[in-house]
Amino acid sequence: MRAGAPEIDTDPMGKTYERIDGRLRAFIEAQQVFFTATAPLDAEGTVNLSPKGVAGSFAVLDEHTVAYLDFAGSNAETVAHLRENGRITLMWCAFQGPPNIVRVHGRGEPVFRDDPRFPDLVARFPGVAVESHGLRAVVVVSAELVRDTCGFAVPYLAYEGERTLHGDRFAREDDESLDAYFGKKEHIATSLDGLPGLPLPLPPLPSAG
Repeated sequence: MRAGAPEIDTDPMGKTYERIDGRLRAFIEAQQVFFTATAPLDAEGTVNLSPKGVAGSFAVLDEHTVAYLDFAGSNAETVAHLRENGRITLMWCAFQGPPNIVRVHGRGEPVFRDDPRFPDLVARFPGVAVESHGLRAVVVVSAELVRDTCGFAVPYLAYEGERTLHGDRFAREDDESLDAYFGKKEHIATSLDGLPGLPLPLPPLPSAG
């Protein structure tokens, strides 16, 4: 994307943007949930789609870069796909207010706990107690194409509040027990298609090490 260029009208019901700022950024940051889509290079491989919704776990780093926190879970498909090819699409929907869908297509990288960039990236998410969620990595996405579309068919849905289940569950773990938990899961170190996933053993969080 060319810095300083205006948005480009390509469709009466959608626009392409040269940067993530202004109204577009405000819309993205106001949403309570977003979705990530990735896939392996193998045409027979498994396409993955994941919801992301812990409050404060997404950040716009600059006009062309976004990031989100990757927490403990039962698989690591997104991490595996990004390690193989980097392709990722993020999507936000308006469930209240004017209809809108925003997609950021780009290249993503999982920055793991032992990466020198990790502490500074985590500092961009001050509202999240990362120890309570079993933080595995920070996924950084460089936007290559940013578009919005109408969202006319997306229903109204009311936001009632955050679930505490994830934080409550993983707050009971320390780095040692979290590493053991990951080691027991079939698709953490490798993806469903056998790609390298989360590197194990899990390094300690910098604040704990």
